[in-house]
This record gives sequence, structure tokens and C-alpha cells, in this order.
Amino acid sequence: MLKDFEKWLRGINESAADSLLEAFEDILTLHKLKVPALLKKTLTSTNPIESMFSKVRDYEGNIKRYRSSTMSQRWLAPILLHCEKGFWRVKGYRDIDGVVAAIEKMHEEQGQQEAAA
Repeated sequence: MLKDFEKWLRGINESAADSLLEAFEDILTLHKLKVPALLKKTLTSTNPIESMFSKVRDYEGNIKRYRSSTMSQRWLAPILLHCEKGFWRVKGYRDIDGVVAAIEKMHEEQGQQEAAA
């Protein structure tokens, strides 16, 4: 169905069809993992990562002087850990454990199939 949609979309808008092809594997993976709708909406959006970048910029602005690039890397780690506390605001975050379990199960099944081959 997705390939048919891509063909139809290509007739209307080439760049939209190209964008769909870019995300093809990700869309199918989210579907295969049975990711709940609310979490799927969050995962298919760039908002969470943009929010993280914004928070890092805000906290990084409080650092007055970097002596070297390694110093900036050392500061980045605690900033990211501090920002991590706000991840509970990700819509559908309660379903993340179930998705992680589904990913682990899929990896186990792939490992068994490879061992059998």
C-alpha cells in the first residue's frame, strides 16, 4: 500500500514522494514494532530533538569560557544528563519500555534465524 501511495504521490509532487521514500524503512519499522499512536507521532516528529538542541544551547550559554574542545565535550555530557530529566514530557513516554522489549524480541528472532541458516 505504501508503494502504491508513493507512485500516486510522485504524480503530484516529486519532492514529497522522495521524502516518503527516505522515511520508508522507518515507517515500516514503527508499524512492525506496533508502536502506539501517541509515541509514533512523537517519534516521527523532529520536535523532541529540536527541543533538546534548544535546551543545550540555553545551558551552554551559561558557560562563560571554554579552554579547549575537550572542555566543551566534558560540559556537554552533564548538560545532556540534566536535559534528560525532561524526557518524561515526550508524549507516549510510558510506552517506551514496551517498544524496547519489542526491539529486543525482534533482535532475538533475527539471531535465531541467522543461527538456523
